[in-house]
Amino acid sequence: MPLWLQILAGMAGSVALLWLGLLAVLWVQARKTGRAVDWDAIAKLVPDVGVLVDRLSSDPTVPWRVRWWLGVLLVYLALPFDLIPDFIPVLGYADDAIIAASALRFAVRHAGMDAVRHNWPGRDEGLSALLGLTRAG
Repeated sequence: MPLWLQILAGMAGSVALLWLGLLAVLWVQARKTGRAVDWDAIAKLVPDVGVLVDRLSSDPTVPWRVRWWLGVLLVYLALPFDLIPDFIPVLGYADDAIIAASALRFAVRHAGMDAVRHNWPGRDEGLSALLGLTRAG
């Protein structure tokens, strides 16, 4: 098997593993709270979080520290290089997920729940999942 195909397979496997991990965490969280798992809300979580980050980073009512950290997060995620390169299976994307979760936790805690609710584009179930994942709620 050519090297480029091995790298591509490793990247695809890493993304699939992280996605399954996210689904497992959200499923366990829903079970702990006694709610049914809303798979539709989970599928829309990543795009909704992207919109939330964009809205919070441009909201003048949000403290400048939060907007600055969200801007740094967006730049970090857009850069072609990372702390751990993305072609390394599992770990390559895990550092992105950990940094994004940490930045979102900081943003939710320091922007305030009113700003987060005001800028959240999705349904309440998705917001609950985000708050559970970041342990910021």
